[in-house]
Amino acid sequence: MTVSIITVCHNSESSIAATIRSVLAQKFSGIEYIIIDGASNDGTVEIIKSFGTQISKWVSEPDHGLYDALNKGIAMATGDVIGFLHSDDFFLDDHVIEKVVDLFERKHADSVYGDIQYVDQNDISKVLTDRKSGNYHRWKFKLGWLPPHPTFYTRRIFYQQYGLFDTSFNIAGDYDSMLRFLVKNKIRATYLPEVMVRMRVGGVSNRTMENIKKKWREDYRAMKKNNCGNLFTLFLKTMRPIAHFHRSPKYLFK
Repeated sequence: MTVSIITVCHNSESSIAATIRSVLAQKFSGIEYIIIDGASNDGTVEIIKSFGTQISKWVSEPDHGLYDALNKGIAMATGDVIGFLHSDDFFLDDHVIEKVVDLFERKHADSVYGDIQYVDQNDISKVLTDRKSGNYHRWKFKLGWLPPHPTFYTRRIFYQQYGLFDTSFNIAGDYDSMLRFLVKNKIRATYLPEVMVRMRVGGVSNRTMENIKKKWREDYRAMKKNNCGNLFTLFLKTMRPIAHFHRSPKYLFK
């Protein structure tokens, strides 16, 4: 089995090297690593180049947003399984992909997901909160649940069968994709009950009321498109991050 890991970045010189090293340090040997850079104008491209042939494929060019960039990566991927590690994220340890592949092979999984930790942007040793996903049940989506997308790995064939990210979304394309795979088309999901990824949070906040309203509209459109949920589902989905970050009010409300 081979795994394609896709990193999308733009002007990420402060964090991209750590993300790349995190992938290259994985003990599993069958990794195809793809980086899609959105024509960065800082030092990101020079950092990518410095890793040479350790990166399987990369491109730096303008795109039409996050989901367009992710679709470029999927189109370039040849692995049996596809996952994503964004430029603010890194693996918890060197054995994450080994464990993911073990579940795919041993459980004949269609997809695998796990837990995520949110860490301070400037001090990655400072864990703000743990997000424990819990075991998979399809009905949980109607209660606003979803797997953390940076931990979600699925077989490449499902992108071929059920479609890439819908680029009409600006924020909720990953939510739409998981609803399409897991709810609408009922692929199986297997839970890895361990932290897989750490994600940096902080910095300039985009939690303006206008952006929050935009996210609500897109989440609700994804629910209606995939026949999963209603306004109560949207309310519960909105409240879940508050529950996860109850220990970090500065992050939530800054």
